[in-house]
Amino acid sequence: MPSPALKRSPAPNRPPVLKRSTLLALCACVLVAQSLVAAVNLLIPQLSSSSLHPSHTEILWTVDAYVIVFAGLLVPAGALGDRYGRKGALLAGLALLGAGAGTSALASGPALLIAGRGIAGAGAALITPATLSLVLYLAGPERRAQAMASWTLAIGLGGLAGNVGGGLVGEFLSWRALFGAMVPLAALLALAVAVTTPRTARSPHSNLDPLGTLLLTAGLVAVLFGIIEGPVHGWTSARILGAFAAGALLVTAFTVHALRSRAPLFDPRVFASRRLRAAALGTATGFFGLFSFFYVNSQYLQGLKGYGPALTGLAIVPLTVGMAAVPKLAARWTAYPRAVIGGGLALIGAGLLGVSTADAGTPYAVYAGWMLLLSAGTGLCMPALTLGVVASLPPGQAGLGSGLGAAAREVGAALGVAVTGTVLGSHTGLADGMTPALRTVALLVLAATVLVTAGFGVVRPAVRSTKSRPAEAGRDL
Repeated sequence: MPSPALKRSPAPNRPPVLKRSTLLALCACVLVAQSLVAAVNLLIPQLSSSSLHPSHTEILWTVDAYVIVFAGLLVPAGALGDRYGRKGALLAGLALLGAGAGTSALASGPALLIAGRGIAGAGAALITPATLSLVLYLAGPERRAQAMASWTLAIGLGGLAGNVGGGLVGEFLSWRALFGAMVPLAALLALAVAVTTPRTARSPHSNLDPLGTLLLTAGLVAVLFGIIEGPVHGWTSARILGAFAAGALLVTAFTVHALRSRAPLFDPRVFASRRLRAAALGTATGFFGLFSFFYVNSQYLQGLKGYGPALTGLAIVPLTVGMAAVPKLAARWTAYPRAVIGGGLALIGAGLLGVSTADAGTPYAVYAGWMLLLSAGTGLCMPALTLGVVASLPPGQAGLGSGLGAAAREVGAALGVAVTGTVLGSHTGLADGMTPALRTVALLVLAATVLVTAGFGVVRPAVRSTKSRPAEAGRDL
């Protein structure tokens, strides 16, 4: 007669069902982590005149420290969750997010403010891949598309919440209030996760590979530093060229190490898959265009339209419409990734071309219409692109795959801001530079759309074994 413990054991190979409360808790976590990317941008004027007296460079690092640490740690953070437990990684990430926000809220000088932003960025790096891999695992194949649509919506809403929250705080409260509010919010989210989210199986095939992790993280940080600081120091300056050279050298060293290692962080040969390369490029392209718009939007509404910070944050709300409605429709078309992804990216490019025609006399209704086009494109393509990256690795490495996809998003976002800022900087002001900047970005998005669509042009059968043919792993979609 089996023991009571055996009777209570769950059926083998049958993951728990994704409950609505669990999905809401996981989406709320990633929304908050993403919101802190954009929120500080609207607080720059208040920070500049605060009692901390930060220099221009310290202001830039207050904004960038979160993004650089966040993006640089995404891949190893995803692998950490696969290896030691995704729920545990998520709870640790929420703890770090709260601790970093608390440090920034109580900062007595710019150094502590920046350090807090970096700590919070490390927390966000644990949160993002853990939430996505938990959603995919718990949803199962039959509900994966719908769950992905909800998670992608949370990512988009995070950027909007950052703009709205930052604008409201900038106009009515102190900048410390933004960081202070994150501490109880992170605790509340941790409680919700602890109550609603089950633990998932750990993957014995996930490897942390300390040397590989160090090489890849340092390489990504160097590349991101070069991208973010390029418009400030000049793209041909010794500092920026040195950062790119160091990044290329470190990523090359990681590749050589991973190919020779018996237990690498991940096998670089997965990038032999056309579909993985296309999904990563498409993800970066979508966020390249979206964050170019975010960068220009607040300057346009405040500088040319005369809106205050709070109204500027609220004026971006139309972006939620397409992001909320279209992913649910796109989930029905998962069998046609080429059309969904190509159409979505093309709409982003078209929306940017439309926004590039705006000037001080453009009615807000027209501007909002171009935002709707942007949001529809984002909602259409992002679920399929995200799933394309994650599904390129074995199921036991879902967190690692989530980290790769998130890294592509953050690199694309940083490039969007950098390119837009560079073109704007070459003109006398926003009124003169906004049109060429956004048209440049739009043309790049449309050109990349052609490459991404071509990469999704051939559907190949799933590969059952990734050990003997690692380069084919990305075809298992």
